[in-house]
Amino acid sequence: MQRLTAIALLFNVIPLIAQIPGTNVSDALDLARLKNYSSARVSSSNRFVASNDDSKRIMPGETLVMADLHGPGMITHIWLTVAHNEFAWPRLLRLRVYYDGYKTPSVDAPLGDFFAVGHGAERGVESAMIHNGSFGRARNSYWPMPYRKSCRITVTNEGHRLVPMFYYHVDYRNYAKLPADVGYFHAYYRQERPARKGRNYEFLNIQGSGHYVGTVMSVVQTQVSWFGEGDDLFYIDGSKKPQILGTGSEDYFNEAWGLRDTSSLWFGTPIAEGEKLGSRLTGYRWHIPDPIPFTKSIWAGIEHSGWTSNPDGSVRSGFEERYDFFSSVAFWYQQGVNEGLSEPPYGYERLPFGNATQLTIQNALKDVTTEKGKASVQKEVDWAKDLLFLEAQGVGAKINIPIEIAEEGQYELVGLIAQAPDYGDYTALMDGVPMNVDPRQASTSEIPPPGPEIYYNYLPEVYVAKDRALGMVDLSKGRHILTFVCTGKDSRSFGYNFGLNDIVLEKMPDAATDNGSTADYEIVKEPQRRDPVYRGRRLSFYLNRLAKASGKDRIRSLLAIGEFGKDGKAAVPALNGALSDPSAEVRSAAVSSLAKIGAGSVPALITALKDDNPELRGLAALALKSIGAAAAPAVSELAAALSDKIEAVRIGAADALGAIGPAASAAAPALAARLADKTEGRFVFRSSLQSLGMIGPGAKAALPQLEEMARQTGPDRIAAQTIRLIEGKPVATYY
Repeated sequence: MQRLTAIALLFNVIPLIAQIPGTNVSDALDLARLKNYSSARVSSSNRFVASNDDSKRIMPGETLVMADLHGPGMITHIWLTVAHNEFAWPRLLRLRVYYDGYKTPSVDAPLGDFFAVGHGAERGVESAMIHNGSFGRARNSYWPMPYRKSCRITVTNEGHRLVPMFYYHVDYRNYAKLPADVGYFHAYYRQERPARKGRNYEFLNIQGSGHYVGTVMSVVQTQVSWFGEGDDLFYIDGSKKPQILGTGSEDYFNEAWGLRDTSSLWFGTPIAEGEKLGSRLTGYRWHIPDPIPFTKSIWAGIEHSGWTSNPDGSVRSGFEERYDFFSSVAFWYQQGVNEGLSEPPYGYERLPFGNATQLTIQNALKDVTTEKGKASVQKEVDWAKDLLFLEAQGVGAKINIPIEIAEEGQYELVGLIAQAPDYGDYTALMDGVPMNVDPRQASTSEIPPPGPEIYYNYLPEVYVAKDRALGMVDLSKGRHILTFVCTGKDSRSFGYNFGLNDIVLEKMPDAATDNGSTADYEIVKEPQRRDPVYRGRRLSFYLNRLAKASGKDRIRSLLAIGEFGKDGKAAVPALNGALSDPSAEVRSAAVSSLAKIGAGSVPALITALKDDNPELRGLAALALKSIGAAAAPAVSELAAALSDKIEAVRIGAADALGAIGPAASAAAPALAARLADKTEGRFVFRSSLQSLGMIGPGAKAALPQLEEMARQTGPDRIAAQTIRLIEGKPVATYY
């Protein structure tokens, strides 16, 4: 067989199958042949030899640069794992990949959806291109991402809580040259809440030349019955009729007669919760054996029609347009970088209902009642998560948890329920009424038997991450009682216990109108975002809209300005002005954008550092960090913020002092005090150590505390390393 290089085979199905051990049908000697590239990796590893702090922390609003590579080259593998305690964080972290110096990301998607699981959930996936192990916590991408000049990979925390531990590897190859016919990998997220009347749901609609290679689609059902009678459709190169026309939603995902939990090389459904109100689904379909080429354009999408029911549960129609909530990521390769797509929704607007209230349920312990069991709080379980724990005596054990509802409406409840070797099986009730009961009469081929859903909580190890949809219910304003009742246990479990991390309330919009759809962000098609003049006009557009906008539109405009990064400096006066807005949400958006631009009024940010809103205080510290040495006038206020009651603010203040550097020497005693506080969190501890080292010789006031630490076990090597930095001595590093 004629010898072909790895790059020449990049878009042929044979080498992609060959990545799976034992399936290289093209050439058994390929692995033995010498390669024409060099391999390398960037990771979250700490560069100091003496440190095992190998993860990164990402403040709310902060962007972490995972990789900044120079080509020609190709990303071959991305691995990451995250310890975080914010509901739906995989959808709140935004992954972007930029090629060859372009300002437009070619990959722009929530981290979780990119890794084939929607709704901000963690689930296992076993496919050729994405493999999520450890119950979904170990995410792996094997999508080849070639680049000719450079590749920059970032992840942005668009949530409200600190990401305490973000570990990653980015494996890549360096080539002498890439063939001219190699395309650029793209992935793009969009959503419609709900799907629009009279229009098919759109995965992708672009101009260009390339081939389509995959879809991740997620659905939240806003009514009961089977949603998925809609056909997939692909219109190629301006055709008036679809060249590829499917026969049903499950058929597109290569299943039949509905969808159920499954995972395989080219297709699967990591989430398939059934056909109840609020049920969630995520399916993936990789077009690797069957890529869909296009030379001018492609429109890819799916109908949103299915079964519908009358209020009494009887069948209304077997094929009727439905208005469920859709979201998706389209994957494709194309010639050049695509610059014609709109900005995806930001942060919480990507959540199923655009809102989420995460109740720290452990705080309700004093009001909790139990039967056949004892309630307590377990601290620091499974990487910094606290649990409301029921030590249950057997079947029939109950825990009753008060839930306060601030506003009447329809709510979906999600429970972050733990799993463990001594846990039992439980059902959920609201005010004594079972939740997640299917009200339908026979309307499709498979309806589960009547009765509430059972949550099976046995696992051979402790795991606190799996979100469980408890049901969608109408709730009046005031106090309600959520009850979990033990129905039994797995034969392998040695107990009937129960653990709950948090409860999440998501309020259903009052009207079925577009709510946070990608269309809300469609300002203009942007075919030349790379052009500085064009980007200047686009920035002017957002500034003009900001001057006239109010409410959500004002916040969206502020956040959009931040996406210009350093190119948005012309907007700094307007952002500074927004810092005096009466709305904390508006002020937070302005500070978030100032942090990304790396500029702002230090006096105004000092004021924000003292704001009543803790998230705004953390963002102010982040903005001062991004300004760096020029933020020296804020040193005393940042030193005071080291005593803030919110951990994320203390971390941000410590990091900002480190970024200021030697000019922050006056804060050394305050940083040393953090190290002396035995109750301080480990992340503040690490940031304080790092910042003292960055301040350098000016931090000598902290030496007594550091020397005391160096005599102790545990953090001694890190403390000794910081001492050497303060004394101006060399420290061993990997690079």
